[in-house]
Amino acid sequence: MTDVIMPQMGESIAEGTITKWMKKVGDKVERDEPLFEISTDKVDAEIPAPAAGILKEIRVETGTTVAINTVVGIIGAEGEGAGVAAPTPAQAAPQAPAAAAAPRPAQAAQAGQPAEPAQTSPSQPPLPAPPAGSPAPPQAAAQSDGAATAAPSSSSATSPATPSAGAPLGAAEAPGTQAPRPPASSGASPAPPSGASVPPSAPAQSAAEKPRAEMTVDELRQTRSSPVVRKIAAEHNVDIRQIPGTGIAGRVTKNDILGHIETKPADPGQAEAGAPPSAPSQSAPQSAPQPAPKAASTAPADRPTQAPRPQPQSAAPSVPATPFVPAYQPGERVQVVPMSPIRRKTAEHMVLSKRISAHVTTVFEMDMARIDALRKKYRQQYEERSGIKLTYLPFILKATIDAIKAFPIVNSSVEGDSIVHKQDINIGLAVALDWGLIVPVIRNADEKNILGLARAVNDLADRARNKKLKVDEVQGGTFTVTNPGVFGSLFGTPIINQPQVAILGIGTIEKRAVVRDDAIAIRTMAFFALSFDHRIVDGADADRFMAHIKKGLSEFDESGL
Repeated sequence: MTDVIMPQMGESIAEGTITKWMKKVGDKVERDEPLFEISTDKVDAEIPAPAAGILKEIRVETGTTVAINTVVGIIGAEGEGAGVAAPTPAQAAPQAPAAAAAPRPAQAAQAGQPAEPAQTSPSQPPLPAPPAGSPAPPQAAAQSDGAATAAPSSSSATSPATPSAGAPLGAAEAPGTQAPRPPASSGASPAPPSGASVPPSAPAQSAAEKPRAEMTVDELRQTRSSPVVRKIAAEHNVDIRQIPGTGIAGRVTKNDILGHIETKPADPGQAEAGAPPSAPSQSAPQSAPQPAPKAASTAPADRPTQAPRPQPQSAAPSVPATPFVPAYQPGERVQVVPMSPIRRKTAEHMVLSKRISAHVTTVFEMDMARIDALRKKYRQQYEERSGIKLTYLPFILKATIDAIKAFPIVNSSVEGDSIVHKQDINIGLAVALDWGLIVPVIRNADEKNILGLARAVNDLADRARNKKLKVDEVQGGTFTVTNPGVFGSLFGTPIINQPQVAILGIGTIEKRAVVRDDAIAIRTMAFFALSFDHRIVDGADADRFMAHIKKGLSEFDESGL
């Protein structure tokens, strides 16, 4: 048997949607024969069969989105048993729950019947501990993580023997029994906090051990971080998945995790206490363990110190993704249509880019008269000689490439607190399709002349509309050009294509009345808009970059044709 998996189509792609199966269960397939079609945020592609044989099973049905490396089908040898199961609808989605469900029976057996500790506990005082609600979330998290189920099961198995001595059990009982215990011993009170800190670390460990096929898209993106970040996370028992990433494709950078750790002291209080009332009860015995009245008086005093827990509200600014009013009211005539995969991913990337980059846009008016004259002069010659339709775009790309060479900062990226200077100039060209937007890349664009650029533009645009692009042709761009002017737009403020730091928008090219040499003249003009990341690109550099393009267009060297 050969597993058919969802391939990783690129470094930043963590999932794919199966849009079409080209074979049915029982069909014969040849190696490298197109087997199914997938759609990602980058490109639609046909995936070849990894081996020859018979398609025995389809585990993921059409329209289902799964993570990379998920088994979506099975190919068997021609002579192998014919009693293989028929296609099961969308089993790849339940695959992760199935993996999580498997440990649960094992956990029940390993824990030694969870009902038995409940039966033996009535003879022991710590019975009120289970309803306290503190142990339940760690166990639920442990069960969902799968790998962490051993810790709660072992603690529950030993709890009937040593209910008060076990640190994990003490942590579980702390919220329910801590108020009576302060007078018993001051040494017991520090134990629950140390035990209570165990549950947060268990999910962190299970996240690292969790199979990639069972991880969500955000988990895959955020756990793909640098070794330094993972080391810091391990030292501080931090779950990287819980930190909003500002790096490439949402990765967690060193600054992200250090900033999270600085604000972390307020969080353990909530994680350990489980509820706000229990937190003051913990601080009261520690501040004044001997006089009970003083402990009661210090509890109100402690609350202001924990009131800075508006810390969770620091994450609130990211919540406004949900509007205050619903998209439609009951009784309205509406049609709700799910987003296509490419539309959904485009939306996610646009919002992510606005969160990451400090967007600024500068607009220049360009004189296209010389370009218009050169295009008219050489258009017929290009068509007869090379079969290429000469447009304005190759001239604009050539002037842009020359400006990038003069101001390479716009051809860079930001990685944490470092600037990554790209040595290659790979121009991404936004192409509007009926089903969304795609950005194929002209690699090593600085090595091409006008004819080479014109041929690349026409070829990529045609294959993008016909879904013939390869995966590597939509990756690795260092600077993007978008042309909304073909639809009549004067100019816009385009959103930067991460992880780039600049994008050039071309407005409509048309004849206008302008002043030249104190006289009104009719010239071919256009507005160009450059959106740039103000974190590393200063306004002066952006304007000089645009001025370089303007000069290059108005004084275009005809010898390059």
